[in-house]
Amino acid sequence: MEGLPKILLHRAALCNMVRRIAVDAGELILEYFDGIRDVGVTTKADGSIVTQADQEAERLIEKKLLEILPDIPVVGEESFASGVRIDFSKHDFFWLVDPLDGTRAFAAGDPNFTVNIALIYKGDPVLGVIYAPESGELYAGYLEEDGSGKAVRYFEDSETEKDMQTRRMPKNGLVIMSSHYSRPNDALEAMLENLKINKIIRRFSSIKICVIANGKADLYPRFGPTCEWDTAAGHAILRAAGGDIRDMKGNTLKYGGDDPKLLNPEFIAASGEFFRYVE
Repeated sequence: MEGLPKILLHRAALCNMVRRIAVDAGELILEYFDGIRDVGVTTKADGSIVTQADQEAERLIEKKLLEILPDIPVVGEESFASGVRIDFSKHDFFWLVDPLDGTRAFAAGDPNFTVNIALIYKGDPVLGVIYAPESGELYAGYLEEDGSGKAVRYFEDSETEKDMQTRRMPKNGLVIMSSHYSRPNDALEAMLENLKINKIIRRFSSIKICVIANGKADLYPRFGPTCEWDTAAGHAILRAAGGDIRDMKGNTLKYGGDDPKLLNPEFIAASGEFFRYVE
């Protein structure tokens, strides 16, 4: 990593900076959510919606990330939707940003939305922050050059921070995170064939991945469409806590790939213990 800014070698310090940026973006989004600013909902070309909050939050995040690392490009959901592209082959590092994960919920007055920011190095997520502005939950994680990592959960109301680690295979059965895209398929059913399931929990947005990182669940299967900015921050946090996100062939998800829409394949997010058990 010769010639790169020293802050890239100090992931803990960089992570703290990114946490502050996520909180700043969250505070801006809450001004829209609380009615202080007009939300301004419009429809994108792909049929999804975007609000003024998405766009303003992404501009704030991009500006602040570039102030820290001016030569590291930022790939945001809204700028990508408007046609902005980078040549990933020319950048070992880049940021992936979803300024408002859960836009449809946000626009409907549902507080279950997050700010997601991830740093990618050669296709791998090495730093991630997920912040839920309404609840004050913040999850963060980073990996050092040697592969060691740290993942934390921060509670705004009590100003306390706790380290996170994925858990061992539970004796009383698996806890599975679910969304409406988590319906079973043949590969998952084969994987779970001889495993006991304790319960299924529904949580919103990328928080599902953080619940696994926090040792409160074991896996989250996803078979519906997702984009790279939907998973990158959670993936970094989960890796730092001892887990991973893998496709149905067992390959770790990579970022900045060849898909022109930056779509992910179907995947399973799980603890490292789960993947070792089913291998």
